[in-house]
Amino acid sequence: MRSGGGSPSVNRLPGGVIAALAAPAIVFLAGFYAWPVVALVRRAVTANSARTTLHDGALRDVLWFTTWQAALSTLLTLAVGLVPAWVLSRYEFVGRRWVTALVIVPFVLPTVVVGAAFLALLPDSLDQSVAAILIAHVFFNIAVVVRGVGGLWEQLPGDLVAAARTLGAGPVRAMREITLPLLAPAIAASASVVFLFTFTSFGVVRILGGPAHPTIEVEIWQRATRLGQIGVAAVVSIAQLVVLGLAVLWFARIQSRRRHAFGLRPLDERSHPRGARQRAVVATTCAAIVIAICTPLGALFERSTRASGGTHSLTAWRAVFGNEQATLNRPSAASSLDPSASLFTSLRFMVIATVISVIVGGCVSLAIAALGRGGQLLDTGVMLPLGTSAVTIGFGLIVAFSTSPIDWRAAPLMIPLGHALVATPFVVRVVLPTLRAIDPRLRDAAATLGAAPTRAWREIDLRVIRGPLLTGAGFAAAISLGEFGATTFLTRQGRATLPIAIEQLLGRPGVLLRAEGYVLATVLAALTFAVIAVVEFARGARRA
Repeated sequence: MRSGGGSPSVNRLPGGVIAALAAPAIVFLAGFYAWPVVALVRRAVTANSARTTLHDGALRDVLWFTTWQAALSTLLTLAVGLVPAWVLSRYEFVGRRWVTALVIVPFVLPTVVVGAAFLALLPDSLDQSVAAILIAHVFFNIAVVVRGVGGLWEQLPGDLVAAARTLGAGPVRAMREITLPLLAPAIAASASVVFLFTFTSFGVVRILGGPAHPTIEVEIWQRATRLGQIGVAAVVSIAQLVVLGLAVLWFARIQSRRRHAFGLRPLDERSHPRGARQRAVVATTCAAIVIAICTPLGALFERSTRASGGTHSLTAWRAVFGNEQATLNRPSAASSLDPSASLFTSLRFMVIATVISVIVGGCVSLAIAALGRGGQLLDTGVMLPLGTSAVTIGFGLIVAFSTSPIDWRAAPLMIPLGHALVATPFVVRVVLPTLRAIDPRLRDAAATLGAAPTRAWREIDLRVIRGPLLTGAGFAAAISLGEFGATTFLTRQGRATLPIAIEQLLGRPGVLLRAEGYVLATVLAALTFAVIAVVEFARGARRA
């Protein structure tokens, strides 16, 4: 119970129970994250690998291209995203919730689906171009700006801007001197997330960039798998981790220096558009959002039905799912790839990865919550895979488990393990806030009524996290379905997942093969939407 002096609750879990809860995460991270990173470092610190990498002009060009395209993608995403962020945060209108939900659609799509959608939409003149990469990056990351900046924008006190306008400042000056400085922390946070995503872009670049525009992620894959330069690839992977760490620290410093204190206003003070000008701005912005998001997805489905000669048919759909003769008549170059089998492979790995993520994420969340402030180190450790590119994770797993007696490179379990490493931090981020929100007086009351700490924990904490665990499982399932970076290293012939099959089919000549790739991309998008819809329905049911 809490004493009158405010001492901490005595109804705490025994240390042995907390250790047992933390053990799965510690073993999982040590064996499948820390050890692979150590293995990469050991391969990278050899004098020959370091010397070869430092004197490789092509790698310097790749690093420069990766950096400036990520910076330009970030600036373009901010420029495009601030307008819908302003409209959706400041105005209330019919259909606003639907438009807000639509903005999130690109961000939940797998990167290979985004790449395939713009490959289907853009003209051939933009195929394998920097422009195609930039457009796809803006499409994919615009939700980060709309939600990140818009969430703060809708809470800004309107009296500051009104006072500036009263003193004679025009709309542009008020925006430049009042609004943007107050939004600077949210803009910096959104920019950091977009930069990290575009700096580590893999699926979009693999499909849209082609061999002429590789990023660091693509270069690591090419050096390790196609050229056999494992040491060089390891050096590049470690260098990428260092660059990402420095970028995170730089953005964090910008956020702390730009932070301002001001009173937040209630979230229900959005105004209805007044006058023809405001209504035109709102209508134009909403129309642009709908067109920009729906057009690539519509082009994806349209290309899946396009046959030879520009006509439309369901030949590719029958070749993938129904017509055995059509499948047998596929070109010999694709005879080793079974598109329909990739669907069931993805679903099987999704189930395994989701189970692992929920068990590890749920247990470690309970341990972190029980430790209180002492769980900060464990919480940080669980988040480390989130700051590491999926390509580096997959590459590290291959390097670490490629020698006897633990040569697991060909083990089917390696793929869902790689997926689970990427997905577990999301499960923790969903479950942990709920545990931390539990009123400690509930446990004190249970102790007053004679309940032992373990029983109070079982009756309170375990009951509370059922819903968040279901939500976390949904996110883990969606991540596993679309995971491409780590899977590229871990997959073996006959075990291609949907993203792998899509990339292979779109990279081969022939109208039928490409149409089959678009079919699988459409199916993967539909599966992702279905998983997210189930998650949102479950969350809505819990709130109700």
